[in-house]
Amino acid sequence: MSERLVVIGGDAAGMSAASQARRLKSPGELEIVAFERGHFSSYSACGIPYWVGGDVGSRDELIARSPEEHRARDIGLRTRTEVTEIDVDRQRVRSRDLESGAEKWTGFDKLVIATGARPLRPPVPGIDAPGVHGVQNLDDGQALIDTLSGAEGRRAVVVGAGYIGVEMAEALLNRGYEVTVLNRSEQPMATLDPDMGRLVHAAMDGLGIRTVNSAAVTKVLTGPGGRVRAVATDEEEYPADVVVLGTGVEPETSLARAAGLPLGAYGGLLTDLAMRVRGHENVWAGGDCVEVLDLVSGRMRHVALGTHANKQGQVIGSNVGGDYATFPGMVGTAVSKVCDLEIARTGLREKEALEAGLRFVTVTVESTSRAGYYPGAAPMTVKMLAERRTGRLLGTQIVGREGAAKRVDVAAVALTAKMTVEAMTALDLGYAPPFSPVWDPVLVAARKATAAVRAAG
Repeated sequence: MSERLVVIGGDAAGMSAASQARRLKSPGELEIVAFERGHFSSYSACGIPYWVGGDVGSRDELIARSPEEHRARDIGLRTRTEVTEIDVDRQRVRSRDLESGAEKWTGFDKLVIATGARPLRPPVPGIDAPGVHGVQNLDDGQALIDTLSGAEGRRAVVVGAGYIGVEMAEALLNRGYEVTVLNRSEQPMATLDPDMGRLVHAAMDGLGIRTVNSAAVTKVLTGPGGRVRAVATDEEEYPADVVVLGTGVEPETSLARAAGLPLGAYGGLLTDLAMRVRGHENVWAGGDCVEVLDLVSGRMRHVALGTHANKQGQVIGSNVGGDYATFPGMVGTAVSKVCDLEIARTGLREKEALEAGLRFVTVTVESTSRAGYYPGAAPMTVKMLAERRTGRLLGTQIVGREGAAKRVDVAAVALTAKMTVEAMTALDLGYAPPFSPVWDPVLVAARKATAAVRAAG
């Protein structure tokens, strides 16, 4: 007699889990039913800013596998259907068809929760006015494009200067808009230390993007027809024909909370290494709705990235399908860009290292992407944190031009392997003048960090 797997969420983690489970179990062994409240499945939310900005030609290019393709593989994906309740004790979920309003219960033997994250919206007057857009899914992206195409003016305000904020600022600039970014933090990209964030700020100013730091939005002002006309802070009003929210996300775990499932300090679901929800044998969770182990600090964190979601989905699908796999944790690697400026980080910032009770040294080096004499060599800045006593690498941040961002992968591997900065200096990295100086910038930083550790005793 076949079992039934129910999946809540039709994007990266949910459909990766469903697809991997289907590879391991035939339809006769495992029925798979998936619920997705949107119109689309298995798409790249990370690509939405590049679609909005015109680098990606169409929405469909962001879709890895359509609902029809999933159904052709015997995965019963029900789009425009929202799960409204999880009954763990009776092993069933209640769903509502968003078109007809009809509700029904569906039983499960195994459940995967992949409800993702929800955008943070500042609780200020006017935040829901026409012309104010969050950008979380493909429907959101299309709505923003429609607004941009029909807007009478060319003034845009982006609220927030994290990954989504700076990427959307670039997208709007590419579409010919005058862009102002309002940022609550000391510098853009709060995932970097402020000294590295200042480099991002300077580059954004150079591109013509006005960035206002330490600016908390107090109100969205509206004009005729109730449409947005400006965004206000305590100090100033900023005219706007369109507003884009890039204020971050939090785990979407309202269903899990109501069902009594365990949540962590960030509001994300807590799982074991197999991505099974703690204390529940037949319930798994993955993607932006979970908290995972930070391998550097040893603490649980919420990091919303598609890379983690896809890996966790593969792990869940393997375990549901009778195989065995684990997700041991992460080191917090992320890259982004604004026009030609590349931004990367992995491991801990100074603030996070202090919160973890670690004593550390920091170094910052200036280098180039290629040999200095080779045409096209571009500057980059590398900052590195190392544990004061042991020399263990704790984190790396990189800001630079072409060739800067992906260098952070060397540091990500070193963090995962718990290498010291001294051991990193012996890494046999590739060298030729078109690709790197003879000492790669990451290794230059490791050498300087090694000296700092020794000087610190």
